[in-house]
Amino acid sequence: MRIRYDPEGDILLLVLRDDPPVDAVEESGGVIVSYGADGEPVTVEFLCASARQLVRPGEVNVTVETGLRL
Repeated sequence: MRIRYDPEGDILLLVLRDDPPVDAVEESGGVIVSYGADGEPVTVEFLCASARQLVRPGEVNVTVETGLRL
């Protein structure tokens, strides 16, 4: 998985797979999920990322946790 942030568009993009998207669905709240030919998600976009406090201007930190604790 790769994470990209476009400061001009204020879009946070999670690239889950490198497959080209063939369909996309905009969820409520400015979240767009793109799907590959197999119906599985390939990207997730968060519009207005800084306004949603997903990123802070000038600072992008990512924490990746492995393993789920339930």
